[in-house]
Amino acid sequence: MKHPVTPDGRYFVVRGRLWRMANPDLAEDERAALVKRLMAARRAVRDAKADKDLDREAAAHRAVDEVKCALGEREPVWWTDGAPDFNRHMARTTPYAAWYAKLLAADLKGPRQRTPDTSRQSNRGHR
Repeated sequence: MKHPVTPDGRYFVVRGRLWRMANPDLAEDERAALVKRLMAARRAVRDAKADKDLDREAAAHRAVDEVKCALGEREPVWWTDGAPDFNRHMARTTPYAAWYAKLLAADLKGPRQRTPDTSRQSNRGHR
């Protein structure tokens, strides 16, 4: 299931929380290279954790953060209209609340699926 994106294209929503989108002004080849670096950095975090190497893990986390900043997902916002950043805020507590409420209401009227707010309920251990 694709995550809903705010009407202004700045955030996507996962379990009711806003997450900043990458800068749409990045050239496709630059974005692809950054995503490749991000995936490598995330694998480095995984591997360092498996090896219980705290120094390597910290370095890998810094690499993830650096790439996310380069993508525009963290640090200064990529838009220029002066609007504040609501990254990691709950959608219901932001100016996107009305949009999100309509999204949830439409989701409840449609085919029976989990909504972004209820998707955190896990089926782990249930067969």
